[in-house]
Amino acid sequence: MKKILVVDDDKILRTVLKHTLEQEKYQVTVVGSGTNAMEAFENDTPDIIISDVSMPEMDGFEFCRRLRSRPTGQLVPFIFLSARGDLEDRIQGHSIGADDYLVKPFEIKELLAKIEALIEKSRRIHSEIVNIIGQFANGNKARMSDNITSVNQGQSPENSHTPEPLPLTPAEERVFWEVIQGFTNKQISDRLFISPRTVQTHLSNILNKLNLENRTQLVRFAFEKGYEKVQF
Repeated sequence: MKKILVVDDDKILRTVLKHTLEQEKYQVTVVGSGTNAMEAFENDTPDIIISDVSMPEMDGFEFCRRLRSRPTGQLVPFIFLSARGDLEDRIQGHSIGADDYLVKPFEIKELLAKIEALIEKSRRIHSEIVNIIGQFANGNKARMSDNITSVNQGQSPENSHTPEPLPLTPAEERVFWEVIQGFTNKQISDRLFISPRTVQTHLSNILNKLNLENRTQLVRFAFEKGYEKVQF
């Protein structure tokens, strides 16, 4: 079941959206400000975020900006749902990282269509990560076969060097191996018996230490550098 985080200070709208989206078989969390939204995101990463712009404490623009500044928040689909429909507002929303911008009042069918489209786009990104893993895995198996042949013939195997140790803590390293196998935060949480928030914290630390921006770059880095401790 896909998880949606709804951020809006209008209690009635939050209630309506929660009911409507749950009828469509989504798991929905609702909060009333950007500050609460950041806390909700850290506790349990959603599959998509729908946010108002004008809110107390932290508005939607600032929430989106802070979210996109985090490595773990860069690829989460984000839709603004706001009464602020001026061209400048819509341009600002897109410029700080929103994937879409829908102006109130809105048609629920259009919102549902946008949600489904962005979730499908996210699925394709994840699929691409898995494809990258598969491509490198096939290449590694071919090189391994060549190396075995070379050893049998008394030759030195190619690319037999050992990768440098990862600059990670043991806990971060366990998450690293899970991520490069294509597992989501929720799957890693279940496999390692830790909270999704802890997984996200470790992943953020990993990306920062390796100077990478997102999971796709991490997968490429792992295989290009020869970190091949992967279960296939």
